[in-house]
Amino acid sequence: MQNHQEALTNPIFKVISKAAKLLAIDSYVIGGFVRDFFLKRGTVKDIDVVAVGSGIELALKVSELLPNKPKVQVFKTYGTAMLRYKDIEIEFVGARKESYSEESRNPEVTSGTLQDDQNRRDFTINALALSLNEANFGELLDPFNGIKDLDHKIIKTPLDPDITYSDDPLRMMRAIRFATQLNFTIEETSLSAIAKNSSRLKIITRERIVDELNKIIAATKPSVGFLLLEETYLLKQILPELTALKGVEEIEGQKHKDNFYHTLEVVDNIAENTQNLWLRWAALLHDIGKAPTKKFHKKIGWTFHAHEFVGSKMVFTLFKRLKMPLNNKMKFVQKMVLLSSRPIVLASEVTDAAIRRLVFDAGDDINELMTLCEADITTKNPKKFKRYHKNFELVRKKIKEVEERDRVRNFQPPVTGEEIMKAFNLKPCREIGQIKEAIKNAILDGKIPNEHEASYNFMLKKGQELGLALA
Repeated sequence: MQNHQEALTNPIFKVISKAAKLLAIDSYVIGGFVRDFFLKRGTVKDIDVVAVGSGIELALKVSELLPNKPKVQVFKTYGTAMLRYKDIEIEFVGARKESYSEESRNPEVTSGTLQDDQNRRDFTINALALSLNEANFGELLDPFNGIKDLDHKIIKTPLDPDITYSDDPLRMMRAIRFATQLNFTIEETSLSAIAKNSSRLKIITRERIVDELNKIIAATKPSVGFLLLEETYLLKQILPELTALKGVEEIEGQKHKDNFYHTLEVVDNIAENTQNLWLRWAALLHDIGKAPTKKFHKKIGWTFHAHEFVGSKMVFTLFKRLKMPLNNKMKFVQKMVLLSSRPIVLASEVTDAAIRRLVFDAGDDINELMTLCEADITTKNPKKFKRYHKNFELVRKKIKEVEERDRVRNFQPPVTGEEIMKAFNLKPCREIGQIKEAIKNAILDGKIPNEHEASYNFMLKKGQELGLALA
């Protein structure tokens, strides 16, 4: 057996070892910490410790031995406990055996050996354990050749994948997530088992599914995960709006591009330029309105009229179905989808008025919108690619000029409702809103500057047009 004490230099491991010895139980660090040590993945955020005995008792004993006596969170239902040591979360669990029923991913749990605990792990690369016991501190316990799978970049289950995925179908999402994050390949029999058991995903809560989905979207190259989700029939269950974009139709020799594969290219492009999860979601959903709006016209070919408007409405339905946050994050995604084609239209004819409108509508999200539009350029023609990017550079430049001169981002008309009421001796009424809207449009169209005096004079003129008498 190889010894890897260099993985256990953090003083917390000696404390755990001492606590286990005092309780006369064996303890091991297992799972992600060990995997990431061998992958040289850097910063440790959490550590999983298995006790052949009570994980809760071990956690309490570790807390006792630490100078600051950190608080131990106990989860009796699961037989686990957790404490924080500096910036690291450490979870303690008793070694266990698991047996599953068909209706639930929550198993019946009984106490077991370290081997039982390694058997129940999702993948061989997550079943690696390092001993924290005094006699063989740092020794690697690798019953499934997880090190070999790490070397060959393989995702593989310790036991029969058919049983592993059927027992806990969330593992199918996790397999694809790890393959995406680590740039690993899912073993062929394992991949087939995911496709075979894909319908089992229905017993998993949407929150758990979205958690894995977010990790796939946050990866360096999200398309890897989405292609695997599509290939294994999982994507259709989670995001049918995306799979509806798949395929190309041809009528009278006229085709349209495959909007599914285009979308994945856009998500990969945007992943190179932003860590913003919700902007990546916007890239993923920016074309979902194209499936329901697709039409063929003999004279002009394929059209997707108002797909941005339809798509932004679909975002709400999708977020609600997946139990995602129906808050400003969703509104941001809706806004990005709604405005996603505006800068593209502007790129061919950049007018001050159109730029002012775009900056006003996008507000503080104008830079994110431009990042999305630049990611949307997926042409393989080098000349077109260069030209489109050059056009967007011009749009960005013009945005900066207009913004510095006209200050229209998130602006409110310089004349208030109170001033309008006072000038025409009005009580709250429809005309006040009409005048404010007219002032806003006059500023955005460049008819008047974004200044109080010009706006006040415009207000007087507009009021008279509406038949209002001055006070």
